[in-house]
Amino acid sequence: MAAVWDLARLNYEPMRQADIEGVLALELTVYPHPWSRANFLDSLASGYQAWILRDHAGELLGYFLLMAIVDEAHLLNVAVSAERQGQGLGRFLLNQAVACARGLGMESVLLEVRPSNTRALEIYERYGFARIGLRKGYYPAAYQQREDAIVMRLGL
Repeated sequence: MAAVWDLARLNYEPMRQADIEGVLALELTVYPHPWSRANFLDSLASGYQAWILRDHAGELLGYFLLMAIVDEAHLLNVAVSAERQGQGLGRFLLNQAVACARGLGMESVLLEVRPSNTRALEIYERYGFARIGLRKGYYPAAYQQREDAIVMRLGL
């Protein structure tokens, strides 16, 4: 049974360097080809929008990282703890990322997603993201192979 979250009791706050170990641990459990510690540290050092979501007890539930480029925000990474998926937290994080992009004056949000990540594809399409292109061989995959990326955009 999915949890019903009291959003007022969730802690949504900027990601700090002290959060990286927990974020990396979550990343390693949900992605077959996770970001590295250096990816997260570089994103923070570059001033990207990086936000985490914790429950009232301090458990890390999810996070996202967003890079603003001219008038478009690029959603670099978003994840929800494997144990908490299917409970509306992904949509909450997408709402927050879109609100963040709007607050920065962006006109759209761009993202890439693996074709094999059907759950994420469904979430993005239901949210209103449209497929606008394909990046051939964009992602590392198993057995020294590469996987394409579907490029999606949401107008703000």
